[in-house]
This record gives sequence, structure tokens and C-alpha cells, in this order.
Amino acid sequence: DVVETQEHYKSRWRSIWIMYLTMFLSSVGFSIVIMSVWPYLQKIDPTPDASFLGWIIASYSIGQMVASPLFGLWSNYRPRREPLVVSTAISVAANCLYAYVHVPHSHNKYYMLTARALVGFGAGNVAVVRSYIAGATSLMERTSAMANTSACQAVGFILGPVFQTCFTLIGEEGITWKLVHLQLNMYTAPVLFGALLGVINIILIFAIFREHRVDDMGRQCKSINFEGEESGVLDQDAEGNVDHVAVVAINFLFFVILFVFAVFETIATPLTMDMYSWTRKEAVFYNGIILSVVGIESVIVFLVVKTLSKKTGERAILHGGLLVVLVGFFILLPWGKKLPNIQWQEIKNNSIPRTTSTEMLMPFWSLQAMQLPSNHTVEPVGCPVTQSWCLNTPMIYLAQYISSDILIGLGYPVCNVMSYTLYSKILGPKPQGVYMGWLTASGSGARILGPVFVSQIYTHLGPRWAFSLICGVVVVSLLLLEIVYKRLIAFSVRYGRMQE
Repeated sequence: DVVETQEHYKSRWRSIWIMYLTMFLSSVGFSIVIMSVWPYLQKIDPTPDASFLGWIIASYSIGQMVASPLFGLWSNYRPRREPLVVSTAISVAANCLYAYVHVPHSHNKYYMLTARALVGFGAGNVAVVRSYIAGATSLMERTSAMANTSACQAVGFILGPVFQTCFTLIGEEGITWKLVHLQLNMYTAPVLFGALLGVINIILIFAIFREHRVDDMGRQCKSINFEGEESGVLDQDAEGNVDHVAVVAINFLFFVILFVFAVFETIATPLTMDMYSWTRKEAVFYNGIILSVVGIESVIVFLVVKTLSKKTGERAILHGGLLVVLVGFFILLPWGKKLPNIQWQEIKNNSIPRTTSTEMLMPFWSLQAMQLPSNHTVEPVGCPVTQSWCLNTPMIYLAQYISSDILIGLGYPVCNVMSYTLYSKILGPKPQGVYMGWLTASGSGARILGPVFVSQIYTHLGPRWAFSLICGVVVVSLLLLEIVYKRLIAFSVRYGRMQE
């Protein structure tokens, strides 16, 4: 067996760090404009309504869902640098298009939709990043590397809106550069900054990134992705079939985990406005603080999970995470006797805007802030009488809501990391690009469907139905986990090449 040299070890970890950076930048690319999409859209094109905004937000996830398996397939047969550079270049181009959507004289909203869908398409490289990390780490290193990847992603989602806030100092008018029709203002500066980060990322991929592959023990292997001839053993351990039952199970669990989190994010603003009679501005502000705290909590959880999983194993932690999420949603069920304040004013547009939340900690709350222009001078607050459940469903107390936020913020990151880690271990030494593509696509699908589910069930049937159904879905996934529990083991453990 070829033992890894110090030089090889350093080069391998430098490449993994470049992958962390790529992950961070793809999530910043998503969240950096999310707060300003709606006002920018209204500025360039007065025709679209809130439901079109929902499509613009969803287009990112749709793009990612389509691209992930394609980039994954590409990375299985060619050097990974190719899909990484191409996907990042697509994101850079899409960001530049977004900065120019004000130029055409008509159909501006469709240009914006295209730009966001292409940014999502470029973010399909998440599958390549995860499959590279899975192939370049031993089983011992895997959980830690996957947790770092998810932490980088989470930090990107948290910092995106922070960058956006800094750019608001430029103002709506900003600076216009007539020669190239470029307007540099609070709406375009963030995407141009995102494009700059993308260019830096491409340079780093060329300069530092190298193909590396180690087997489950950490020995060097040859990889189909190598361009040159590298030393190393050819991987005899790749013989044996992947357990497809376990693969499908993890895909389902991952779908459920992202689905319930998307529901939780989407519902925060309408729920707090209905229950606590908050104005739009208050709902955005308070939920903004809550989601930022949840974001920071997630990053801490990612770091703690790494050490915890060495003691208990990934399956037990995934089980625990799902239980915590279940308790989080169970707490949200309305229990008391007190009814929420009723809003009697007849307003035409008081149903929940159909916004679609996306990856992890998307601060979608800021979208609803700019929505539903009220016809009244004083904004009506409370639970609108058009939602018939308001008249007979008890209110959810603030303490319930905050406790639920804390629990979901604890359970979600645990489930996220563990499902990725288990998945990569089950797949074993074979190239994981396509499989990782499917996992990313199932997550994107969940983020498209979650908010649609909420806006329908919550508006028509109320929180009791919405949260009971979510609890039901989580219970089903816990039962599934029990059924496949013994199958969720690493490839090399399954074929008796390593002890668990």
C-alpha cells in the first residue's frame, strides 16, 4: 500500500479548502440579493405581482435541481476542474446579466427570472464539491469535512444579507457609467461583487486545486479524473454494488429535512403577523433577528456534531436530529384557549404571498416586508377574517414560537450534515458525482414544494393542520429510518473490508 506523503496530504487539504470556498461563494451568490429582489423588480418593471416574485425566488432552486445531476455526471468522467470552472463562469455571467436587467425597454421581469435561474444553474456545482470531498477524504475524515462544507454553506447564507446591507449605503441612484450602460447602485453592486468573488474562485481553482482520491482507509488511489499519471494504488475496493435501498432512503430523508425547514422559514412572517398582530415591518425585523440567531446556532451545531459523531456514530445522531425537529413542530401546535386578534378590515390582498424559500437560512422574511401595498393609511394587523380558521383556532404563544425556533435550529443542521455524511459513506469508493447530483436535486425540489405546501394548507386550513401534517411527515421519516437503520453503513464496512 502506498502511504500518503506529507506533500500529497497538504495538496489534498488545500484542494478541499478550495471546495469549502466554492460552497461558501455559491450560497453567498444566492442570499446576497434576496432582500432586494422585490424593490429592484418593482423599479425596473411595474407589471409583476407577488406571485411572480415567488417564481423568481424559486427559479434558483429549479436551476440547481436541473444542473446538479448534469454537473455530477460530467465530474464522474472528466477532471473536476472542468465542471467547477464552467459552473462558476455561468454564475458570473448570470450575475452580470442581473446587473443589466434595467437596460431592455420591455420584458425586464423575464430577464431577471433568467438571470436568477442561471445563477441557480451555476450553483449545481454543489454536487461536484460534495462528491470531490467524499472521494478525497478517508472514512475517519469524512464527517468532519462534510460538516465543514455545510458550515461554509450556512455562513454564506448568513453573510449574504450582511453584504447586501453594506451595499445599501450606495443608495438607489448610485453611479451611472454611460459608456457601458452600467448603473452601480444598491441593487446591482451586490451581484457585481458576487461576480468578482466568482472570478477569484475560478483563478484559485486553476492555481491551487488538484485532483486527489483516497480510499476509505486514506490510501492514495488512481482516479478517472486525473489528467496526468499519478502514483497510487488502483482501487480494488470499488468492487461490489452500492446499496440502492439505503441510497433511496437517504434521498427521501434529505427531501423531508429540507422540506420542513423551507416550511419553517416561509411560515415565520405570516404566522407572527397573524398571531401577534405584528406589522409587516415588525415581522421582518423580529424574524430577521430570530433567523440570524438560528443561523449562528446552526454553525455552532455543525462544529459540535463533528466531535459527537465520533462517539455515537452518524445514524444515532440523525435519529436524534429528526426527533428534535419533530418536537419543534409539535410544540407549534395551538394548545391554549385564547384566540388571536381578528383583523376585520376587508383588504383584497391579504392572503399569504406565494414566495418560495430556498437553501437553508434564506432571509425570505425581508421579501414579505416589501409586499402587499395596503390601501389604508394605517396598516391593518391581526389574523385576517378571510382566513376562516382565525375565528376558532387558538393562538400560538410567543414562548411556543421561540422554543420551536430554537429546537428546529438545533435539529436541522444535525440532520443535514448526517444525511450527507452517511450518503457519501454508503456510496463508497466509486465516483459519486451523479449520486450527489440526485441528492442536491431532491433538496432543491423540497425547497420548491415546501413553501407552496405552506401557502395552501396554512391559508385555507390554518396552523393546526399545517403543523400536524408536518409532524406526520417527520414521523414517517423516523419509521423509515428505523426500517433501513441496519443498512445505513459504509460501503467498506458492508463488504467486510473495515470494522465499523
